[in-house]
Amino acid sequence: MADYKAPLRDMRFVLNEVFDVAKLWAELPALAETVDAETAAAVLEEAGKIIGGTIAPLNRSGDEEGCTWSAAGVKTPAGFIEAYKAYAEGGWVGVGGDPNYGGMGMPKAISAQVEEMVNAANLSFGLYPMLTAGACLAINAHASEELKQKYLPNMYEGRWAGSMCLTEPHAGTDLGLIRTRAEPQADGSYKVTGTKIFITGGEHDLTENIIHLVLAKLPDAPAGSKGISLFLVPKVLVNADGSLGARNAVSCGSIEHKMGIKASATCVMNFDGATGWLVGEVNKGLAAMFTMMNYERLGVGIQGLAAGERSYQSAIEYARERLQSRAPTGPVAQDKAADPIIVHPDVRRMLLTMKALNEGGRAFSTYVAMQLDTAKFSEDASARKRAEELVALLTPVAKAFLTDMGLECCVHGQQVFGGHGYIREWGQEQLVRDVRITQIYEGTNGIQALDLAGRKVVGSGGSYYQHFANEIKAFIASADARLAEFTEPLKAAVTNLDELTAWLLDRAKGNPNEIGAASVEYLQVFGYTAYAYMWALMARAALGKEGEDDFYASKLGTARFYFSRLLPRIHSLSAAVKSGSEPLYLLSAEQF
Repeated sequence: MADYKAPLRDMRFVLNEVFDVAKLWAELPALAETVDAETAAAVLEEAGKIIGGTIAPLNRSGDEEGCTWSAAGVKTPAGFIEAYKAYAEGGWVGVGGDPNYGGMGMPKAISAQVEEMVNAANLSFGLYPMLTAGACLAINAHASEELKQKYLPNMYEGRWAGSMCLTEPHAGTDLGLIRTRAEPQADGSYKVTGTKIFITGGEHDLTENIIHLVLAKLPDAPAGSKGISLFLVPKVLVNADGSLGARNAVSCGSIEHKMGIKASATCVMNFDGATGWLVGEVNKGLAAMFTMMNYERLGVGIQGLAAGERSYQSAIEYARERLQSRAPTGPVAQDKAADPIIVHPDVRRMLLTMKALNEGGRAFSTYVAMQLDTAKFSEDASARKRAEELVALLTPVAKAFLTDMGLECCVHGQQVFGGHGYIREWGQEQLVRDVRITQIYEGTNGIQALDLAGRKVVGSGGSYYQHFANEIKAFIASADARLAEFTEPLKAAVTNLDELTAWLLDRAKGNPNEIGAASVEYLQVFGYTAYAYMWALMARAALGKEGEDDFYASKLGTARFYFSRLLPRIHSLSAAVKSGSEPLYLLSAEQF
């Protein structure tokens, strides 16, 4: 497998030339003195060095060894403790953390690039800091000042880790069914009892403490999701002076044996009257969790992008070196017995598909990250509201479409390798196994599609959608005539999505099944159209510069490939949406 190289040139292009993020940061007082283009470039350069040199080399060995469980705890693969320490010492666990508690204070548009790097290098490893960052977000937004002062500095520093404990054996998507209980104590703490499953990083040996965020119900809580509260439950209790005290009544019962991400500990966690503290308000636990959910779901989407990027880097290196047959037009490598497989049309189709989806995904994930930054830091109430509604609309697209495309890219990369792609030592089969979970956890992609179609589009009466559609139309209207080859198909795609959205809004009035029947294909159409917008923006930034640098010529060539070969997928998907729900209900349960 090719050594991982952080795509810094493309990241700088997206940040600086496509979106001019420094202009956005200058308009947000909380960021204006923290980051500029030069700072961002330096941060990404340093992140790329440690990730490529220290974390990426552990990817295959971590997969081969996996995590191991014993009654004493969970052991991560060889090299992980040292790599995590080096990563933490660089400040990367707290790269997006609140500087008031020791975080680096970088905007999401920057931390998103770091997330891509670490997950492309080693998806299993990347989950540990990701879960910690997510827990920190919820604590910072909802916990008391006392809890923030007590826990955040050590979590940002990487000395302590974090986990999210939501799922139970009988309660996955429907969290209103959880049975974990929290009993209030005289001193203001709670005793938490219950079992949680699928807990990423619930137990490991990378840090001296793990801070669990646990969803539970109080004895008098209302039924369903309205009765869920959120509790901070440390693995090791923390004394008043900040030192570590006694072990809490928290234990890992077992770890899961999985298809992929084997170096990430996926735990069954038992809370046996463990001491915890309320985070946020009673019965408002889901609201507290959703503070971090937009960030986490974008983060999972970025994992899909990251796996696709790693697959592409290996595939392009292999395609340039692997000799097999001659080009259809005759020998290219005259001095060799055969031509490199990159000359063959089908190999080029797969490589360009990967390149177009990865670079489109990088631009889209950065765009969503910028909306998160605006929603968090803007002092303009109307700008903040618009960004919040865009984030709500685009988060399910980012999570589901990026991960769907990530799997496609990993499969293409495996296919480029032919039989070698099926063999472990080449690394491509691991990427296929690892990326598959991204379509499942943090809300399956089917649930994301329901969220988009049901809550965000139909639930808002289409108003959230109009923010995005109107922005694209304004871009098209202002575009230079030289961009017509990109803006004309983009205009047709947006018109199609407008019509599809109106169809969904109308049909949902008469039949509730229509939302679920249309949702997956609707999200896919939305995703391809969003990528078309990203590619038109990138083409604008590259146009006229193609003679200066091959990078820009490559960018324009890839944009043309996207519009000619990938965007047309929306037509069959749109036809499937408009077939309605009836074909799904032609069979009785017994006829399946």
